[in-house]
Amino acid sequence: MRLDEIDFDLPEDLIAQEPIEPRDASRMMVVRRDTGALEHRLFRELPEVLCTGDLLVVNDSRVLPARLHGRKDGTGGAVEVLLLRELEADRWEVLLRPGRRLRRGSRILLEQLEAVCLDRFGEGHWSLGFEPAGALRQALPTLGEMPLPPYIHHRLRDPERYQTIYARAEGSAAAPTAGLHFTPAVLDQLDRRGVTRAAVTLHVGVDTFRPVSETVVEDHPMHSEAWELPPETAAAVQAARARGGRVVAAGTTAVRVLDSSRRASDSGRWTRS
Repeated sequence: MRLDEIDFDLPEDLIAQEPIEPRDASRMMVVRRDTGALEHRLFRELPEVLCTGDLLVVNDSRVLPARLHGRKDGTGGAVEVLLLRELEADRWEVLLRPGRRLRRGSRILLEQLEAVCLDRFGEGHWSLGFEPAGALRQALPTLGEMPLPPYIHHRLRDPERYQTIYARAEGSAAAPTAGLHFTPAVLDQLDRRGVTRAAVTLHVGVDTFRPVSETVVEDHPMHSEAWELPPETAAAVQAARARGGRVVAAGTTAVRVLDSSRRASDSGRWTRS
């Protein structure tokens, strides 16, 4: 498949810069598989679409406030740090921008803490060591910013608005956005309708922001992401199928976990796929 076969123009003025309030007032399109009919509805009507006995699978990953702003020691040049993955205590895999002139041993000043460039993985792709010990974790809630997609230009007034209401396991570089529309009221209505719910965890990687640059889509290098399918969720999926219910994944991240788990020999453990 060529990239230009699926390209389309999306005018910037049609990209929402502020989240809708309340969350469940967002629009929802329902496609009837048996007839192909389309219905234009609101997300708060999801309980009317699902049935008793269905299982809703959500991704409970929580977004890290992973974007930090610092200055290069010595020159004062601005450096943006994007945390990707904690390698060990006080050592992180990161993206640095601009990263071209940084060298091993370069230091970045970040208000009450410092970072030193340790190992370079690629252009702007480094491991950083943070000092003093334990300072980064303590500073993140106030020092870090949500890593919003590049097409969102407005700063979030409430960082929690970029989290799902059931977010639990911190580690994503971006929100599992399909889940952002759920509200306590919608979940309560689903419970009362007899729709059961289970969680998986997939930490969305920063490559979700990277555009496809290859001419042929199949040539695009796919990144890996850490995911977990708890045993109780696997059992809930099997129970739903046994009773004839549908397994409804809330978004592509939940789909990726369910699909990958069929190929994994040790589902229930942390796996990269």
